[in-house]
Amino acid sequence: MAIDDRTTAETAERPAETTPTGTGSTWSALRPLFLRVHFYAGLLIAPLLLIAATSGLLYALSFQAEKVLYRHELQVPAGDRILPLSEQVDAARKAHPDGTVTAVWPSSEDGATTRVLMSSPAVEEGKSLAVFVDPYTAEVRGDLPSYGSSGALPLRTWLSEFHANLQLGEAGRNYSEMAASWMWVVALGGLALWIGRRRTAKRALILPERGPKSRRRTLSWHGSVGLWAVTGLVLLSATGLTWSRYAGENIDAVQSQLGGATPTVSATLDGAAAGGDTGHEGHGSGHHTAPAPQGPDVGIDRAVEAARDAGVTGKIAVTLPAEGRGYVVKETDTQFPVHLDSVAVDPADGTVIDELRFADYPVLAKLTRFGIDAHMGVLFGLPNQLVLAALMVALILLVVWGYRMWWLRRPTKERKLSVGRPMPRGAWRKVPVTLLLPLAAATALVGWFVPMLGISLLVFLMVDVTLGLVARARIRRAA
Repeated sequence: MAIDDRTTAETAERPAETTPTGTGSTWSALRPLFLRVHFYAGLLIAPLLLIAATSGLLYALSFQAEKVLYRHELQVPAGDRILPLSEQVDAARKAHPDGTVTAVWPSSEDGATTRVLMSSPAVEEGKSLAVFVDPYTAEVRGDLPSYGSSGALPLRTWLSEFHANLQLGEAGRNYSEMAASWMWVVALGGLALWIGRRRTAKRALILPERGPKSRRRTLSWHGSVGLWAVTGLVLLSATGLTWSRYAGENIDAVQSQLGGATPTVSATLDGAAAGGDTGHEGHGSGHHTAPAPQGPDVGIDRAVEAARDAGVTGKIAVTLPAEGRGYVVKETDTQFPVHLDSVAVDPADGTVIDELRFADYPVLAKLTRFGIDAHMGVLFGLPNQLVLAALMVALILLVVWGYRMWWLRRPTKERKLSVGRPMPRGAWRKVPVTLLLPLAAATALVGWFVPMLGISLLVFLMVDVTLGLVARARIRRAA
């Protein structure tokens, strides 16, 4: 994200850079327009990006922090024999008789507790009460509120909500959608400006320059780090928009039209299709709270055994049956290669009534799942979280460097409170009509599809036009 607004004075500082890496009449016409849009976008949207990057960095680090902070609930000494799940669930019910068990996450590795999820008046709506049970002794180790399909505990839940809406609820989601809507524009615009610069050595494209502190060196760090980070930033922007309020609805509609909606296993006992949710933070908790079924029930252990016979193994989550629905047993291993198959089991006799293999997902549904999991930091575990943290640090630095360049471009050293000037108005007039019209049409289409981008861009243009008219009026009066 560059606030790269070079002037004649800056160009004069760099007489050695004479070999163009990206020239031509088209780029010469577009570059002033890119500079002006990039300057204002960086200047006005950068605070939102800075908040999103800082909160995103804390969120990426919270996975490992949870393991330390909640180690008593999450870890137990490994034993010789794991008790049946039914005994572990009974222990959780006895500890919380006012709760209703909705799902169970069996211990997935030696020394890990089983997580019994309950709907309970002790937690707010949209969250579950997670009761942690020692799988070897059925001892209840504690309970904590849990959120989302990744099982975010209080620390990560708070940071996730702060990152998404600044803890302001639905109204606060506008901030994150605005940041996600503009981040890809700023990132790709900065990439074009950086590649299109004149430079004598190709090394300067990908590696920052050395030397004394100056605006030129800051710009070098800004551009080269932005080049390395641009792919990740664009992907984060795209995946962030998938669960935004306005653009997310358009993305879901297009995905459905293209046949890429995420399928769900049918758990209804009459064979009708069952609905479901995507299960990532902000889109539900991944289980239901319907009334418990009446009639025979083979039990959770038999249901899990039937699922394992059907090939659903490894790390799993079990949703308990509700009225008219059976057990749902699904794999939750997001490590590569992912294991996300699921089956539905009839509670009356333990037969598998439906199967859904991840291999059968539409390509778009797979890509959406991978993108969302990567954005949440659960796709590859620790490596994924470290990459997210590195991207957030890079984005923070890009914003800081951008504002520093703006500050260093102030007209005189004596005017301490002055700042750098933007590119002159009228940059769009330099773009040929044959290029300007398609560009305007594409901008309008993208602005409609990503409403927060379109509305804010329209506001920017209105303000810019108003300021231009005011400036012209002053010049006329002075003349």
